[in-house]
Amino acid sequence: MRVRGKNLGSRAWHDFTHIIRYPIGIGLSLSPELDPEEFMAALIDAIDVKRKAFFEFENVPYCCMEADVSTPTARGGQTLVRLKMRNLLTQAVFEKTFKASDKFKEPDLQISPASYLYSDNDGSHFLDQETYETLTLTEEMMGDALDLLVEGAIIQLHKFNGNPIGLELPNHVELTIAYTEPGAKGDSAGGSVTKSAKLETGLEIRVPLFIKEGEKVKVSTETREFAGRA
Repeated sequence: MRVRGKNLGSRAWHDFTHIIRYPIGIGLSLSPELDPEEFMAALIDAIDVKRKAFFEFENVPYCCMEADVSTPTARGGQTLVRLKMRNLLTQAVFEKTFKASDKFKEPDLQISPASYLYSDNDGSHFLDQETYETLTLTEEMMGDALDLLVEGAIIQLHKFNGNPIGLELPNHVELTIAYTEPGAKGDSAGGSVTKSAKLETGLEIRVPLFIKEGEKVKVSTETREFAGRA
């Protein structure tokens, strides 16, 4: 696996665990003593695949969402590993059982920062901050991420074999309140009571009564909920 053009070997790839759907902040590099060529063909046993680890199965990259090991009770039985896995190309999720000794390749994955430019009929376009290439993600690759993106927003772009396959949003994004009703007179600013607010992207969330139209707020990309003033 590569991060920003560097290969991750078997000792380093287990640390590369921060991704869930879009779920940021990766800056790993190889230790000087690791030989990149040595790990190009490195394999990992199914029993060593942990949650949030990446592996390649039938030439497709996957992220492990859950791993469950079943140890045989009868003599001579095989240890089995049941993986809940997400296809990083289609975002499809399914479960599959493997033998503990089944082996997987490390996927040729890259992650690089990119800024959101615009979307049109061809997809959503991003500027790679390292190569300055304009890269495009399809509607399927984007999912519902556009609800949380404005022009210039920095995301992490995922590539497989050099081709863009998806993105990862930061934990929080800052967006402007496009419309919300004013809080009623005498309402507390403690935030225990909420009201509806429409963000500049069109997404609607619940905000405390003291939040006003035109204010910029933080929104959790995981829960899509108000996370404080920006």
